[in-house]
Amino acid sequence: MTVNTRDQAIILLAQGFTEDFVEFVRGNERMVELMQELASEFVEKNIPIVDEEAAFDVACELLMSTTVKAV
Repeated sequence: MTVNTRDQAIILLAQGFTEDFVEFVRGNERMVELMQELASEFVEKNIPIVDEEAAFDVACELLMSTTVKAV
């Protein structure tokens, strides 16, 4: 399958802005809130912790050990 000229242009344009987007996402409070919500949901579904404070702490640790980066 070949990439047409338009698709190639889209790919190159996105690649040119990838680092800027990563910085935008890293510094965005909404992203942090979303990641915290997802981490809490993950803990609730996957880790059998009864103590709510401990579950929150595990979710925070998961969030702190996660990074957003360009690939």
